[in-house]
Amino acid sequence: MIAIFFIYLAVVLIISFISARRVKTTNDFILGGKKFSGVSLALSERATGESAWLLLGLTGEAYFIGFKAIWIALGCVIGIGFIWFVMGNRLREETEKYNTLTIPGLISKHFPGSERIIGLLSASIIVFFFMFYIAAQFSGGGKILQDTFGLNPFWGMILSSVVVIFYCMIGGFITVVVTDIFQSILMIITLIVLPIILIMIALSQNVDALHTLVISGKTSLVDSSGISAVLFIISGLSWAFGYTGQPQLLARMMAIKNKQDVKYGKWTAIFWTIFAYIGALIIGFMGIVFVNNGIINIELSGLAKDSEVILPVLINFFTAPIIAGLLLSGVISAMMSTASSEIIVSSSSVTEDIYMNIKSKKNNAGNFKEHSKLWLNKVVTLGVGSIALVLAITVKDTVYGLVSYAWSGIGSSFGPALILLLFWKRLSRAGVIASLISGTVATIIWKNFLLNPTGVSERLGSYIFALLMAVLFSLIFPEKNKYK
Repeated sequence: MIAIFFIYLAVVLIISFISARRVKTTNDFILGGKKFSGVSLALSERATGESAWLLLGLTGEAYFIGFKAIWIALGCVIGIGFIWFVMGNRLREETEKYNTLTIPGLISKHFPGSERIIGLLSASIIVFFFMFYIAAQFSGGGKILQDTFGLNPFWGMILSSVVVIFYCMIGGFITVVVTDIFQSILMIITLIVLPIILIMIALSQNVDALHTLVISGKTSLVDSSGISAVLFIISGLSWAFGYTGQPQLLARMMAIKNKQDVKYGKWTAIFWTIFAYIGALIIGFMGIVFVNNGIINIELSGLAKDSEVILPVLINFFTAPIIAGLLLSGVISAMMSTASSEIIVSSSSVTEDIYMNIKSKKNNAGNFKEHSKLWLNKVVTLGVGSIALVLAITVKDTVYGLVSYAWSGIGSSFGPALILLLFWKRLSRAGVIASLISGTVATIIWKNFLLNPTGVSERLGSYIFALLMAVLFSLIFPEKNKYK
């Protein structure tokens, strides 16, 4: 198992070195220079979107709350379908029209004269929330390596983060996409093969999985009735909203070459997603079955303290070492692919939307040589990854909790602004700024003060508030000159 894991790491690094040779410009480093097909970018987007949150967070949540996790999965599938089928081609067209490399750049270029304030504000929000998101991935890597090899979580986080930061530095977006393709295949193998293995084992041992789930009390889709049940369902489905504002996912659509590639990409993405989410739910449900039948000891396995280790526990308990090494590599892939994409988005926001805006104010941005700019991106990439690692070591929260917080903050800030930018001509710069600020502030306040008393997740409450503020401020402070 250890051998398989290190072979996996070696393959990732070899792919990184080979693909890094294609990086010649800043455009290559940040957005790949439009060198990838729609299918490749769809696989990369799925590997990026489905992080340690899916393989550890959702499987653990399904094990912990049972069938109620179906609403979370359904919300995610709806969100993924929306960004690919509704937003995908529009984002590609807008990227070509404004010749931009980042989501903040795309938004700010719609409003000449406000590039600096919108760019600086949006980039700052991305960097702030992505620190938590990247930290969640490093934390997930530490959990997997601890449960699999008995490695101290601290050193597990160090090992996984060093590999990710290194291949991000040498190749940027191109390296990330190429490794994502490999990692997305490993992830889907894990999410298809492991459920089949678990079901076959249950059948061979005459375990009545459905009966066990029923008597476990975890087959109900809601906890209560009436308005509470409705709020619970909506909170689960609210994961869909966050997809509309995630720069690390939308960057893949910005990088697509043409409309035909969008078509291939969207079908690749949706089929991958459906199989992956069904597999994740089954893994969590089968964990309930094996624990309740006494086949897995909840204390000895560590599940009593942390439900998010259900997947590595099942892999280690039921599969041979070689198979276990392969399947666990898929779990590590989820963490690495997402963390790498978020590091690149964060570093590009720092260089393109913060540093270059400051440079332009001093009227010397045009003198910044391409070679120097490329190296600046690499240095900032190292800095972003290092800060996220420190955060992962110091912040004590679940992978699910960290991702939910970051997902809400980014989605609520950018989602309303992007949706209105693409589909509502009356959006003004005041509306954009209102969306960015209100989405950020509402997420922080809702998470800490309003989540428990209202029963409404920060993903839903902050998104709706930011959307209303964007519309309201656009109507109160409209654009004097309409843009196209």
